[in-house]
Amino acid sequence: MGASSGPRLSGMQKQVLALYRGFLRAARSKPVEERRQIESIVSAEFHKNSKQVDRKNFIIEYILRRGKKQLDQLKSPDTVGLSSLSVESSRTRNSSS
Repeated sequence: MGASSGPRLSGMQKQVLALYRGFLRAARSKPVEERRQIESIVSAEFHKNSKQVDRKNFIIEYILRRGKKQLDQLKSPDTVGLSSLSVESSRTRNSSS
């Protein structure tokens, strides 16, 4: 029943996945066109951050806190859209200088 073939997830990985699922669930409550836009932004942001942010970097905690705040805003019935979040890690800044 609970056996899985994949590796065990860390606590941080579980938080990230829960946040991702939360955004997708919140998007379901929005009109179809906004839902597609939200899903597209969320997918792109999570994919981008998975490639740019080193797992050992503390910026992950900041991104999670910021994401949770955005998710709370998205859950509001008054919110119909979502804007992209741009976070620059120290590794990214140093390599682009």
